[in-house]
Amino acid sequence: MKSSVVIKSNKSGMTVILAPEVPFEELLGDIAKKFEESARFWGSVQMTLTLAGRPLAPEQEFQIANVIMDHSQIEIMCLVDLDSNRIRRCEKALNEKLMELSSCTGQFYRGHLHKGESLESEASIVVIGDVEQGARVTAKGNIIVLGELKGTAVAGAAGNEDAVVVALTMAPYQLRIAGFETEINEKGRRLGRGPMTASVENQEICMAQIKKSFFNVLKNV
Repeated sequence: MKSSVVIKSNKSGMTVILAPEVPFEELLGDIAKKFEESARFWGSVQMTLTLAGRPLAPEQEFQIANVIMDHSQIEIMCLVDLDSNRIRRCEKALNEKLMELSSCTGQFYRGHLHKGESLESEASIVVIGDVEQGARVTAKGNIIVLGELKGTAVAGAAGNEDAVVVALTMAPYQLRIAGFETEINEKGRRLGRGPMTASVENQEICMAQIKKSFFNVLKNV
């Protein structure tokens, strides 16, 4: 019987080829079983994921990625999109959003923040790059990091407890929102898989994985 899930490795990660005729819910079960059986072979690794063999909605792609991570020690760094038209649309939407933010507030920074560097904003800010350990971002509003957050982030600096911190990779050395802060993360350990958001709930900072569209998060900047 032909397998509904075929895994192939490539230079930067893996390609998972999916049978086009299998119902999606059944396919998720097949994926879970396949990666449970091969978990020992892959071990604990970080990889990119390419999905092929059938058209998939973005929600289905994220479901598949989560099933793979839940049934193995693989951490999926990103989904590689083979649809060139969709890639162009996403790039266009992101650029338009960044231009909108720039024209409204001027509060976005393109580039990496290195050790010893500091960035401050009177409003919210989007950092298009990494915030390395030893670097610091301070904003009276929200902080969005389109990269790795390994340094210090201080959101809601004027006391705004509704402010949030969002990062594609959340591994801050220190994180503060209004008067609340996390413990120092000296080892730069990731606090979760994939994009994460930090917010104040019940008088403490809580971390959560972003499950909705990242552009919906940007709308709140």
